[in-house]
Amino acid sequence: MRELILHKVSSVMMLLCIAFLSFVAGAWVILGEVYPSQYFRHAYLASTAIMQKRTASNEPFTYGLWLRERAAARGVTVHNPDKVQPGYTLYASGHDSKAFLITMDGTVAYEWYMPYSRVWDASSAVKKPIPDSHIHFRKAKLYPNGDLLVVYDGTNDTPHGYGLVKLDRYSQVIWKYLQHVHHDADVAPDGTIYALTHEIRHNTYKNHLHLKPPRIDDFLVQLSADGKELRKISLLDSLLASPYRRMLDQLPWYLAQSGDYLHTNTVNYIEADTAKHFDFAQEGQILLSMREPGMLAVLDPDTEKIVWAIRGPWVGQHDPDLLPNGRILLFDNNGRFDAEDNDKSRVIEFDPHTYQIVWQYIGDAHKPFNSPIRSEQERLANGNTLITESEGGRLFEVTPQGEIVWEYLNPTRGGKEGTLIPIVSWGQRIDPQWLDEEFRQELHPRNSS
Repeated sequence: MRELILHKVSSVMMLLCIAFLSFVAGAWVILGEVYPSQYFRHAYLASTAIMQKRTASNEPFTYGLWLRERAAARGVTVHNPDKVQPGYTLYASGHDSKAFLITMDGTVAYEWYMPYSRVWDASSAVKKPIPDSHIHFRKAKLYPNGDLLVVYDGTNDTPHGYGLVKLDRYSQVIWKYLQHVHHDADVAPDGTIYALTHEIRHNTYKNHLHLKPPRIDDFLVQLSADGKELRKISLLDSLLASPYRRMLDQLPWYLAQSGDYLHTNTVNYIEADTAKHFDFAQEGQILLSMREPGMLAVLDPDTEKIVWAIRGPWVGQHDPDLLPNGRILLFDNNGRFDAEDNDKSRVIEFDPHTYQIVWQYIGDAHKPFNSPIRSEQERLANGNTLITESEGGRLFEVTPQGEIVWEYLNPTRGGKEGTLIPIVSWGQRIDPQWLDEEFRQELHPRNSS
């Protein structure tokens, strides 16, 4: 009996020793980044992504598209007709693959709808799409005749870019480009389209070993007006080949886990009238926003080089716009370090040469202003600023003095108690005279003022 007990104890001790040595060996492999650590890391990232995708697919009211409402009001809550910029407002909502054109009183004058399941086909880079309840229009770009260019986003999928589709004004597909287009797209005056795509890459960079694979790398794609790919440029390659490559020497620690080192979220084509106000930009170049390094950059598509880049006093920024006064307007998602957690965002206008902030909008005790991710802004013709506060499901217009003269809360609600509001992913004011007469005749009501 004693020998049997000793044998069992010895066996247990041996197993514990093997487990301990295995743990030490595994830790040495991972921390020392020696073979086969890359396979362990790849397996960990893949399993994490799969679990997140499966979990997200089970519940439509989670993972960022729906949040607790901040107010019970719906639709237009503020409208000062003497101070607003009249027009229609185009917006996209997180609750569905829909875009809406509304009047100043909140009436829906027009809408577009096309679920991703009716767009998807075998040519898509997305082989197993998540349910339609988790897919929405991330960006909607209107043409004067009522055609709509839309970017599909698959929330909590990796990669989350689901494609670029052009719809006619009856929501029928004109063409589709079903690569991993994400966040944003812009249209040049000649109809050429510039969009962002991403894909998982496994290459390494000799002098930048901290940019570990697998990575979610961003690309700028140039498409013809009918959706044919003309050019594809790696933004990481362009940045590392530029004088601004040292901006990537210091990146947030958590990016080693996500592999999303740039997270480019904006692409703006620079037109001739805009370029003349900036000594670092030329017509045909592209203004980019890269969230993780906190960087604004200008890419020359012809040379495939980053020709200008800066960092500034912003955190998690979106949607930089070059203004006619030579300044830049952007949405600073998390830049107010001295504010409460529910009031961290601001919109700033700054001089790109001096970094001086010459104007900003922040919330107040009655109207906190907070959107940690997404969001946009637009400087209007009358000097006001239209702001998309995505996480609040809110669009509002402010004067240069910060007065809210128009406000619209997403009227859609969800959840068991009906108190969840979907995000507003994009908002833009549309001048009725910019629209073709034939399309204007289909809007209801036709008077947008």
